[in-house]
Amino acid sequence: MSFTITVQPSGRSFSSEPGEAILAAGIRQGVGLPYGCKDGACGSCKCRMLEGSVVHGPHQTKALSAEEEAQGLILTCCGVPQTDVLLESRQVTSADAFPIRKMPARVIALQKLSHDVMHVRLQLPANDTLRFHAGQYIEFILRDGARRSYSMANAPHTLDAAAPAVDLHIRHMAGGKFTQHVFSAMKEKEILRVEGPYGSFWLREDSAKPIVLLASGTGFAPIKALIEHMQHKGIARPAVLYWGGRRPPDLYLNDWVQARVAEMPNLRYVPVISDALPEDAWSGRTGFVHKAVLQDFPDLSGHQVYACGAPIVVDSARAEYTSLGGLPADEFYADSFTTEADKARAAA
Repeated sequence: MSFTITVQPSGRSFSSEPGEAILAAGIRQGVGLPYGCKDGACGSCKCRMLEGSVVHGPHQTKALSAEEEAQGLILTCCGVPQTDVLLESRQVTSADAFPIRKMPARVIALQKLSHDVMHVRLQLPANDTLRFHAGQYIEFILRDGARRSYSMANAPHTLDAAAPAVDLHIRHMAGGKFTQHVFSAMKEKEILRVEGPYGSFWLREDSAKPIVLLASGTGFAPIKALIEHMQHKGIARPAVLYWGGRRPPDLYLNDWVQARVAEMPNLRYVPVISDALPEDAWSGRTGFVHKAVLQDFPDLSGHQVYACGAPIVVDSARAEYTSLGGLPADEFYADSFTTEADKARAAA
């Protein structure tokens, strides 16, 4: 039996098939609900259920606690309707939800950006154009059906219509089935299968609020795409990028950021290093990158924050910015880079 999902305040409705999670049903029908990992690990899809009943599949308690569930909050990525459902979600999109496509992709360039970050450039079919927002991600579909997600590091306007290509920043994960292949065996001209675009992380251009961009590690990839998009569109809202790494080489495109700052009067850059060694001769900001933001902006009530990277950084930023900095919860946009280990814990 199918059920009807209605989302307020937009009033948009769609149907879910038996056993189908709300998010999957929305994606299938072009209704863009907020989400990140799609696996019950990050909590980006959490919203309030006003009426109805759902049964949750496996998920992490940090994504949705028992207390939150008792208060009427649900995860749309693993919440399966048992009745018609009325949701409250302010980030519903219609025209902004681009169609999901599967397509072959050819590796056309491999370049190490640091000791553990590889730039992979993929050429996409010219006859099946991938439309996406700066900040979204694609999934690799592996031979065994497993999937790996990576944000596109370039903005849509950079794609050549005759030979469209996307850039990915892939960090090597010890024991990682896919990243081990990327760093040891992947060759140019290799053909892979990808699907996308996914994710609800992109710049909300209907706001004039100043922007805080927060990145840890390769969380810089979608932030880079946002910066490219802002420059291309001439978006002049004040913006400041906080990029954190353990040591200076982890800020693997530092020179690229410095060049953009020189070209964009409204963009500032604050690199933050947490574990510099004496030989690094680091004289800049130190500590946790998300805390550097609050040191500079104790009042975030009039800002928008776009955060990407390790779950611990994103989760800590969300909690502290809303509780200590006065940031409205619906002005925190995030893409938490959950690993397969994170997803396994959700399924446990």
